[in-house]
Amino acid sequence: MKKRTLIQAAAVAAASLTFAGPTLAQDFPPAKPVTLVVGFAPGGAADAAARLIAKKLAENIGQAVVVENKGGAGGNIAHQQVAAGAADGTVLLFGSVGPLTIAPHLMKLPYDPFKDLAPISGGVYFPNVLVVHKGAGVKTLAEFVQLSKKKPGSVDYASTGAGSASHLAGELFNQRAGIDMVHVPYKGGAPALQDLLGERVTSYFAAPPTAMPHVETGKLIPLATTGLTRPAYLPNIPTVAESGYPGFEALNWYAFVAAGKTPAPLLERWNKEIVKALNDAGVKEALNKHGLSPHPTTRAEFTAFMKKEYEQWGAIVRERRITAQ
Repeated sequence: MKKRTLIQAAAVAAASLTFAGPTLAQDFPPAKPVTLVVGFAPGGAADAAARLIAKKLAENIGQAVVVENKGGAGGNIAHQQVAAGAADGTVLLFGSVGPLTIAPHLMKLPYDPFKDLAPISGGVYFPNVLVVHKGAGVKTLAEFVQLSKKKPGSVDYASTGAGSASHLAGELFNQRAGIDMVHVPYKGGAPALQDLLGERVTSYFAAPPTAMPHVETGKLIPLATTGLTRPAYLPNIPTVAESGYPGFEALNWYAFVAAGKTPAPLLERWNKEIVKALNDAGVKEALNKHGLSPHPTTRAEFTAFMKKEYEQWGAIVRERRITAQ
């Protein structure tokens, strides 16, 4: 009798293991609203993109997707929160280049981006645009480099903070062009742009949505964008790569990740839904209006991209001796 009971128990346990994967995969959409955490304040590029995509996701899955802005420490607070949070597919993170691939080289983080966070899909990518104020007296990237070499240490560039994408873009350009621009960190894009317009700083590797309105009024001069190719919404501005620095690429990007222990079936299901939303014609059009390019990927593709970025920025941090100021 005892032997039969043990056999029955073993059979039940085996059946549970057999159906665990499919059950998790079928438990979708979640029974409660989904939270999409954004590591930056409302109103910026990350917030705008997250809200556009969240709205389409909610429509597609029939469940609310609520954007939660958790700013601070360059996005690291939000990443830490999600890494330590629920791993049931109800909390997603709109992860960003800084906390995922730059910050680990600058400081000891309370989370490991490659272990405590699980990749789902790429989200949106966009290049910076190098702009100068009109008083700088240059109109091309070549003239800007000549000015920097003629007056070493006198040309500076703004960034949104030490270790930010705009900071590392400047350091990468310092390396490739053989110049020594002086880094001037700010606590965000708004004060950096304000000082550039006030001609208190020479240049800025800015996000296109914030810089282009001032380019159109003639207050700022665009020199180059930092992607490998010209974005469709900036067809008349050359890239750094085509201006004499082949292979130069410094992108801003946001991507979807979740807590590291989230079951693979849920991650795959979320990948399917996110890719579907990013491929929607209306979402694409809306993102393009914000100067953002949708970039859906498989989980493996995004993992490979993240590792590539991690290695590139790690090398720059070490070579340029960049520290978290």
